[in-house]
This record gives sequence, C-alpha cells and structure tokens, in this order.
Amino acid sequence: MADQSNKVLYGLYNDEEDLKAAVKTASAEHMDIMDVLTPFPVHGLDPILGLKESRLHYLGFIYGAIGALFGFLVMSWVFTRDWPIMFGGKPYWSVPAFIPITFEMTVLFSAWGMTITFYTICGMWPGVKPKILDERITDDKFCVAFNVTNASKDELEGIKGFFKKTKAAEVNEKMI
Repeated sequence: MADQSNKVLYGLYNDEEDLKAAVKTASAEHMDIMDVLTPFPVHGLDPILGLKESRLHYLGFIYGAIGALFGFLVMSWVFTRDWPIMFGGKPYWSVPAFIPITFEMTVLFSAWGMTITFYTICGMWPGVKPKILDERITDDKFCVAFNVTNASKDELEGIKGFFKKTKAAEVNEKMI
C-alpha cells in the first residue's frame, strides 16, 4: 500500500483565545480547516468547529451490557451445570454472590471495547508512524492546519493572509 503524503500549511498561536478567534474567522470565511490541534482541551472550541458529541459512550454502554451478561451467564453455567458445589449452605444459583464479578466484567468489557474502538477509529495501532506537524503543539502552541495539497497559488496566498490577519505567531508548511 502506497503512503499518501499531504502538503499542510499551518499556523501556530500562543494563546487559546487567539486560536478560537482564528477558527471563528475561518468558519465565517467558509475556509476548509483540516485540523485544529491544542496541547489541552479548549473549552468552547467544539461548537465553533461544528463538531458533534461523540457517540463512544453509547458503545461503552453496549460493551458493558455484553460484559455483564457474559459474566452473569458464565457464572450461572459454571455454578449450576458445570461444577455445582454447595458453598457454606448457599444454593447453586446464588445471584447476590454473582454481583461483584458481574460488575467487574461490565467495567472490563467497557474499557477494552471503547479502547479498541477508539484506536480503530483514529488509526492508532502499534507500528503506525504518527504524523506530527510540530513538536511544540503538544507543549505550548495551538495550531490551525489546512490541507493545501491541491491548492492553487492564489489559495495559498489567501491562507497565508488569513494567518497574518489572525495574528498567527508562526506559519509553516510541511509534507505529512
């Protein structure tokens, strides 16, 4: 499989408020933002970008329900059919004794399921080389990135003008 490279033009900002103002300006000018990268979650950025709430919590509930059902059914089968042993006079099918394991299986299946789903959606598997625009984005810089692989010279100048107008501290270009 061939590695597909994209040419990215990005601007770095020193403050989250400058970043939010730049994203608002880009949205008002109907610019196609490739990505916005920040070193920490920025309150109020999702609505400006038009991002919807994640549906990962629905899958977490489904994975948890599967885990609870699996744990309860396995314990029911083991203690009533496979190896029925009476412990201290308790009945074979002692539901209150199954609650701790059922809860733990719920948590385990939810955690594994959501982690695997998140990694699958984001393409973050072992051996995948990360595409890093700038090392400082994870430290103290905020970034707005545009894919300019097929952009004309006028479009490039327009994006550079946008960065100048929104007071970007730095503007860089990179192949990722």
